[in-house]
Amino acid sequence: MKIAIVHDYLNQAGGAERVVGTLHTMFPGAPIFTTILDRSSLWEVLRDADIRTSWMQKLPLLKRHFKAYLLFYPGAIERFDLREYDLVISSSSAFGKAAITRPGALHICYCHTPMRFVWDYERYMEREQYGSPVRAVLVPVLRRFRTWDVKTASRPNLYVANSTVVADRIKRFYGRDSIIVPPPVAVQRFTPVDKAEDFYLIVSRLNPYKRVDLVVKAFNDLGRKLVIIGDGPDRTVLEKMAKPNITFLGRLPDPEVADYYARCKALLFPGDEDFGIVPLEANAAGRPVIAFKAGGALDTVIDGETGIFFSELTPESLSAAVLRAEKTTWDSGAIRKHAEDYAEPRFRERFMRLVEDVVEKKHGAAGIKALREALGAVPATA
Repeated sequence: MKIAIVHDYLNQAGGAERVVGTLHTMFPGAPIFTTILDRSSLWEVLRDADIRTSWMQKLPLLKRHFKAYLLFYPGAIERFDLREYDLVISSSSAFGKAAITRPGALHICYCHTPMRFVWDYERYMEREQYGSPVRAVLVPVLRRFRTWDVKTASRPNLYVANSTVVADRIKRFYGRDSIIVPPPVAVQRFTPVDKAEDFYLIVSRLNPYKRVDLVVKAFNDLGRKLVIIGDGPDRTVLEKMAKPNITFLGRLPDPEVADYYARCKALLFPGDEDFGIVPLEANAAGRPVIAFKAGGALDTVIDGETGIFFSELTPESLSAAVLRAEKTTWDSGAIRKHAEDYAEPRFRERFMRLVEDVVEKKHGAAGIKALREALGAVPATA
């Protein structure tokens, strides 16, 4: 059985790319097809992968202006020649799910979300800080994208969603059911410590839609110590807004971030994310999360056990959650155990079981045998 992986683009190192890295370790002989590639941004696990790019890789100024080529991505994905592959696994938050496979091949799409810029237009424009002229140009373009997105939604045989909220979107926008498999979390990177120190923590890119401003306003009033790790276009504004009890550290190496996770009183997570790995990283370090009650956090935060929810995007609602967290007794061991259910071996186990079920339904025992031969000696839960 010949297997291929398809991903939208590999020009950044985010959560979706971590999933691709894990898929690569599960299916090491499968080439990865992607529209564009920036090797300097790859996670270490992908450095040895057979990555095959589209014709878009030759476009000028691609690294800085990849968003300007928006109209080209659908055609680039559709032009990949996947006729020799029996199983195609796409990792998609926009285009990958539209890959064209040969008749009879199986296509499993791991969907991080249906494309945000089409289905959540207003919030996407806000988060990218596009002005009125750009919005006016994009409106007719995005109508075409929506039509294309619906038209190509039937191509995968199976959708796998990363969270309940994404599964709901897949059903609403595509009319397709899906199976939820949470993405892998690098739990092994984190080690709980015996006692928390007197500060709260944010680990985030500093973009307006991340709502770090809400936390800054709340902590200006609370007077509690807050450490902010991360960088982004909103940093200057946030630093001007913040009082001396709030410290900005910028980007830090992973081991230092893990150390801050372990020592903080709690992590603040004010954004509305499709899944959100950061809260589970804090849990892996034994620390609770104070999260906005929306998005992927609804799946991963257990109120009163692994974290506290706040329901309104106001400093007052967040402050009340902080005070509630301070009155709660936290069991770091139980919090860590909760995170372990999202560790990479659990993802491998869940996803491989799903793949085997689909292959067996399509090809029976002969299909399972061919799949295992293709994987060689690599176990599903290694």
